[in-house]
Amino acid sequence: MDNPNAHDPTPPQDNDGAFSTTRKRSHLVGANGHGRGASEPVDAAALTQALHGVEDEAQSRERTPVGSPSRKRQRIYGDRFIPTREGRDLQASFSLLPDLSSPATPSKLKKRTPHGELHFQKSKFSTVRITIPRESDSLVAEEANRTFSTLLRQEVFEGTVPQPTPPHLSPDPAFSPTSLSTTINDPSRARTPPSNHTSTSLAPASLTPSTPHKNIFTYMSPQHHRNGSTRLTPHGTPGSRRAHRGPNMDPTSELYSTSPIHFDSQRLLLSPKKTPRAVSKVPFKVLDAPDLADDFYLNLVDWGSSNNLGVGLGSCVFMWNSGTGKVTKLCDLQDDIVTSVSWIQRGSHVSIGTSKGLVQIWDAEHCRRLRTMTGHTARVGALAWNDHILSSGSRDRSILHRDVRQPDQWLRRLTGHKQEVCGLRWNADDGQLASGGNDNQLMVWEKLNANPTFRFTSHTAAVKAIAWSPHQHHLLASGGGTADRRIKFWDTKSGNCVSEIDTGSQVCNLAWSKNSNELVSTHGFSQNQIVVWKYPSMTQVASLTGHTYRVLYLAMSPDGQTVVTGAGDETLRFWKCFNKRERAGIGGEGVGSRMERLNTIR
Repeated sequence: MDNPNAHDPTPPQDNDGAFSTTRKRSHLVGANGHGRGASEPVDAAALTQALHGVEDEAQSRERTPVGSPSRKRQRIYGDRFIPTREGRDLQASFSLLPDLSSPATPSKLKKRTPHGELHFQKSKFSTVRITIPRESDSLVAEEANRTFSTLLRQEVFEGTVPQPTPPHLSPDPAFSPTSLSTTINDPSRARTPPSNHTSTSLAPASLTPSTPHKNIFTYMSPQHHRNGSTRLTPHGTPGSRRAHRGPNMDPTSELYSTSPIHFDSQRLLLSPKKTPRAVSKVPFKVLDAPDLADDFYLNLVDWGSSNNLGVGLGSCVFMWNSGTGKVTKLCDLQDDIVTSVSWIQRGSHVSIGTSKGLVQIWDAEHCRRLRTMTGHTARVGALAWNDHILSSGSRDRSILHRDVRQPDQWLRRLTGHKQEVCGLRWNADDGQLASGGNDNQLMVWEKLNANPTFRFTSHTAAVKAIAWSPHQHHLLASGGGTADRRIKFWDTKSGNCVSEIDTGSQVCNLAWSKNSNELVSTHGFSQNQIVVWKYPSMTQVASLTGHTYRVLYLAMSPDGQTVVTGAGDETLRFWKCFNKRERAGIGGEGVGSRMERLNTIR
């Protein structure tokens, strides 16, 4: 007969429903009505069994009614996947939810003004927001990134590449990376006990024990250890079992490491970190300097010992007093242009170079010109004082030494450069003069000698940035232009290059700190930044930005704490880069500081 459930949409998996009972009934009728004849006797046992089955099914239907209505939605199982909450660990899901205070989830609380953020009302309808980043956060982030990079390099490459880790992080040679380094396939870290798997590079024998044949827990007696046995790793050779049997007693061995990183990396993470010195990223003062020339070869800004800042603007020279904030116009050359400004080391005299090749000396205290000196046939872009000796470098490729006490125009002419002289610095302690030119050459002259003592030609661009170290004798720093971008350090006693670093941009100026073994450099394209370096590691202490043109001018205050930078954007920016000197009174003003300077060596 036909199946009565052929067109029924209900899935056949449920064997407890009404349709399974209907099938059994149909089968029963078929067995009784059509399967046997009317004359055949009915089996009483089969009939009784069938009746009991029908009664059991009826009782089960009464206990669990299939068609009874329910307020809850009945769960129907089918061949399609329908996601439900059944089987989900709600406690674990709730624990994995991000915290409201985490950066990944925006807080629903009232938004406060971030730290260091200032609001200025520009107009009735607009607001200008100036954000000042927190110095401590940026320094900590930089230090953390540097530590992570060092750790990752050390774990991945180990001793195969140069490590940027400073030597002081691992002062003990016993804990050097070479003595503790292991390979990635080091059997001593992967298996216990070590297997016979061989690797191309194994750890030292003192760190990788061989498999002992027997008595693995037999230890060396302390008496034998005191008698001079240094091999603490058990070996399997028969002749050495009795003498060298025992465990590896080295606490730094990789056998006992519970950390996924090497021991030297653990020392790096656990070593005390020196708090980085905070340097303000914003200038504390900005002055307008209209007509400040955007010329790489000029030197128009200098800070004198009398705490006066001299700036050449067009045909005029202005002075700004740091103590009072007063601006004074020193001179106006009328038919000439100022190309260089330089203060004498001690005193109120300032020298001015012009585009016509003249050198003038002025008394800044009385705003009076003392004398005008000739000798150059082109503009004077560099000036340097050494007590009463004034040296001038010109576009005519020559350097003139002048004694301001004598009536002569100049004492000695130096002709070593093949192009314009744009950098000039005296080292008063060692009596050496350094000169840099557009011919990519750096020269060192001994006192007033006519021939250079050293001629350095490794720079590939103009050398304007020159600075002598006040902390170490015969140490000279020089920086190259756009095609070079490198800062080099020279030993002017032996003539060797001590070190060098690629800064990534044009080096316009260099200046050493008077209070610490650091130096500051100014740069051009592309970031126009001011960078404070720690010598000799040459790690960046701070990188300051703000100028929109290349930073061509740099000067340092008499106390050594502040630097001023000038650029073609016609602004002067004052930065607090260095701390005070440890000994009070040195580098300040007044009679007391001058007397202490006379009683101090260097």
